[in-house]
Amino acid sequence: MANLKDLRTKISSVKSTRRITSAMKMVAAAKLRRAQDMAESSRPYAERMERMLSSLAASAAANPESAPPMLATRGDDTHLLVLISSDRGLCGGFNANVLRYIREKIMRLEADGKTVKLLVVGRKGYASLRRDMRSRIVEAYEDLAKPAPAFDQAETVSAKITSMFEAGEFDVCTVIYNKFVSALTQEVTPLQLIPFKADEPVETEGEDSSVGGSAYEFEPDEEEILAALLPRNLSVQVFRAMIESFASEQASRMTAMDNATRNAGDMIESLTLTYNRTRQAAITSELIEIISGAEAL
Repeated sequence: MANLKDLRTKISSVKSTRRITSAMKMVAAAKLRRAQDMAESSRPYAERMERMLSSLAASAAANPESAPPMLATRGDDTHLLVLISSDRGLCGGFNANVLRYIREKIMRLEADGKTVKLLVVGRKGYASLRRDMRSRIVEAYEDLAKPAPAFDQAETVSAKITSMFEAGEFDVCTVIYNKFVSALTQEVTPLQLIPFKADEPVETEGEDSSVGGSAYEFEPDEEEILAALLPRNLSVQVFRAMIESFASEQASRMTAMDNATRNAGDMIESLTLTYNRTRQAAITSELIEIISGAEAL
């Protein structure tokens, strides 16, 4: 049985840990509100650009010879996977989930005879993947999104992707990140960046199937607009993934620190109960010794 001094030390240590986890929970909650606003406000622009490009791509499909390189499919032998992870830990299963997904995807692609290359954003993702997949990593960015993601940081990543594509180093590029759904739910999401994957235009009653349900005349022609917008869309989608991942990280950290604070409270109660019982047993033992000594006189 532990002595009273050891129990007091453990209780004091757990109380200190609970103060730390409680403070981290409040900091993550404050960051989450700002990150959630950023993620939700960025979605309409990114989704609208995707719809615009989908409509233009559908028109360009009639003349594939003049289609921009990022739109044309030139094969799928080499895949570039862009992983968005965090630079800090203590965020529950945030990194574990996305790392498990990308490892499974790599295994599936290589089982099909594909070549896989990795571009990693975030210290935790790089630290995990370099152990067994160092040969596949072509670039790693650490502390890129501090204190919060910015568009110029996304442009740094997209510029690397563009230069690799223009050099013919890969055929298909997919970014993998945690999409923010709610404070309790984050979904690992793959998004194909190159070649641009055009969605089917959504038609609603009384609307034309052109961009956003309206008919447009393009100046200059659609091919030139596509060639200019596709690299821009690459940066926008990378930025969107970084923002979604940042919001998911804060939500996961807030939840993890809340659970840790609750667990610390439960441990303090258990240790305090053990301490009281041990103290009571020590007092009873001392009384028995005093009474026994008195009776012996």
